[in-house]
Amino acid sequence: QVQLVESGGGLVQAGGSLRLSCAASGSFFGVNAMGWHRQAPGKQRELVATIISGGSTNYADSVKGRFTISRDNAKNTAYLQMNSLKPEDTGVYYCNADVHIRAGYLEVWGQGTLVTVSS
Repeated sequence: QVQLVESGGGLVQAGGSLRLSCAASGSFFGVNAMGWHRQAPGKQRELVATIISGGSTNYADSVKGRFTISRDNAKNTAYLQMNSLKPEDTGVYYCNADVHIRAGYLEVWGQGTLVTVSS
């Protein structure tokens, strides 16, 4: 069984910063792409940022220049550094990962961590 555990959410004022972490645990051979998504109240879940094992990254236009995704392959952990936060960044942030298991690749999701940005 593979699990993703997120941490680092909370309440912050506009202009502030937060750092989210996502750690993969369980039985697997490796982790390929990892990503962060978010879901604001009443809206659909949207992609925030992704990073592959080689380090290439991709960002939603709304967070470019403010958010940075990174990973520690030795720890099977991804991070999302969020700076210059805006109220519209409020939502539940979910981590996902493509995990290499015996049967192939499995997409796994975390339980989500709430980020609230006050104006």
